[in-house]
Amino acid sequence: MDRVNLKINGQPIQARAGQSLLAVARDNGIDIPTLCHLDGLSGVGACRLCLVEVAGVGRLLPACTTPVQHDMDVRTDSPRLARYRRMILELLFSERNHVCAVCVSNGHCDLQAMAQSQGMTHVRFPYLYPPLKVDASHRRYVLDHNRCILCTRCVRVCAEVEGAHMWDVMSRGVHSRLVAELNQPWGDSQVCTSCGKCVAVCPTGALAEKGRAVGEMQKPPLHLTDLALLRGGLS
Repeated sequence: MDRVNLKINGQPIQARAGQSLLAVARDNGIDIPTLCHLDGLSGVGACRLCLVEVAGVGRLLPACTTPVQHDMDVRTDSPRLARYRRMILELLFSERNHVCAVCVSNGHCDLQAMAQSQGMTHVRFPYLYPPLKVDASHRRYVLDHNRCILCTRCVRVCAEVEGAHMWDVMSRGVHSRLVAELNQPWGDSQVCTSCGKCVAVCPTGALAEKGRAVGEMQKPPLHLTDLALLRGGLS
């Protein structure tokens, strides 16, 4: 197998040809933040938090979808990247109605944890307060559009692991939203297998198991990254 020599944060590294920058960095103990990436699923570069600097390239590149190349000189942490990542997080919080205190994922939310780890202390952008609905039509699960960050983890796990191809994203920009089976209520879906994989991989409280109150709704405290464990559905 072809090997590629590169540098990440000044550290000489040898990687396999075809690997993504994110995979190589993590293999070598270098952390790059991300919300949309999940080992075992295809990379899409949706959240843009994994942007890195590459010497000689005039723009930032998403580490999860950028393959390594020979003699690359990559920087994963810099004041510029820190500013970009905080700005991305602030935009995510401003676009939807993320009220952590009454969220089922409060305390074990990837978005919440990412904001804390990246030093986000406030939001500089005006909140949009979009009038988004909650789809509680499924007998077991609920979709809260207010908390969705459009990472497409659910779309990919449904298509690539479960094979149901139920989830998709419609519209563009701030009007984009997750839809079930051609924009039908989730409970009316003919292809959903109710496996719960989408709920397990959701990084926020957008997808959760139903309960009679927020405190009774269930959300896995640890997101499963070994997708082989998901093939049998949630117990």
